[in-house]
Amino acid sequence: MNYFITGGAGFIGSNFIRYLLNRYHDIEILNFDSLTYAGNLNNLSDIENDPRYTFVKGDVSEVKEIENAFDQFQPDYVINFAAESHVDRSIIQPDIFVKSNVLGVQNLLQVSLQGEVEKYLQISTDEVYGSLGKSGLFTESTPLNPRSPYSASKASADLLTQAYFHTFNLPVNITRCSNNYGPYQFPEKLIPLTILNCLSGKKIPVYGNGLNVRDWIHVEDHCSAIDLVLHKGVTGEVYNVGANNERSNIEIVKLIIEILADLRPDLKVSEDLISYVEDRKGHDWRYAIDSTKIYNALTWKVKIDFVEGLTRTIQWYLDHNDWLSSIITNDYRTYYIKNYGKNSLC
Repeated sequence: MNYFITGGAGFIGSNFIRYLLNRYHDIEILNFDSLTYAGNLNNLSDIENDPRYTFVKGDVSEVKEIENAFDQFQPDYVINFAAESHVDRSIIQPDIFVKSNVLGVQNLLQVSLQGEVEKYLQISTDEVYGSLGKSGLFTESTPLNPRSPYSASKASADLLTQAYFHTFNLPVNITRCSNNYGPYQFPEKLIPLTILNCLSGKKIPVYGNGLNVRDWIHVEDHCSAIDLVLHKGVTGEVYNVGANNERSNIEIVKLIIEILADLRPDLKVSEDLISYVEDRKGHDWRYAIDSTKIYNALTWKVKIDFVEGLTRTIQWYLDHNDWLSSIITNDYRTYYIKNYGKNSLC
């Protein structure tokens, strides 16, 4: 089987490629990635010489580039991880998100239709559902209510994907997952950013009062769900993927500090590093996923306990300082100051 994976040099995509190669032997994988700031081939340096794996630099917003790759590779499955994925960046540059996350998906859907693929899988997010209050869970039937340029672009991609199923009978699935954590995550997201700043003794920026709640899942558990939906999911269906692990942002930050203090007492990290900053515009209060459908229909379940997974993740960053150093560029620093303020770098 031939797997055409877009955005495979990013956080979740690279973990999924590694997951497939470890699980299956008789497969071929084409990683199609434009290598924007969060796409890093170092994420896959350990498998780059595997004969089952090929990388092609390409942009999903350029349909000819997709067509050329399809002609050469003849994929059976298309799994789309390619996306601009950070809410803060979407507030600064929303046009980039529409180009990649909407136009790019339409291009992939059209080329997948022409190529008669066996399955197109759109990797989405729970953020398309909007924001929850203190109670309730997102189900697959929850109306879409995106509240940021990022989530609006992802919701648009989901609707396009469903339209290609209903209009053209393209075999599709959509997965909507809660917040991921694990190795190789770019340090603009909460967990790796907190780890990085602890390691360097910098302030840890926390939006507002830090009480916004997210449901956290280890990327390996997410990968197992994607694999299951790809091969056993009912065509046309949406599957929510979550770990029933709700935590406030400030709880996450304090837990990272606690774990790091145990793993590296020499760093002398403490809660004094926490710096509350102006809240994000339109900051959704709470996300929580109901994964009953994938639990019951596909017998999928979470395997990694959160504290165990977070400890493993922190240890991975401690062991891969070279990887961290390689991605802290001037572009990242400029964005960081613009978004969190100069004082948060102190």
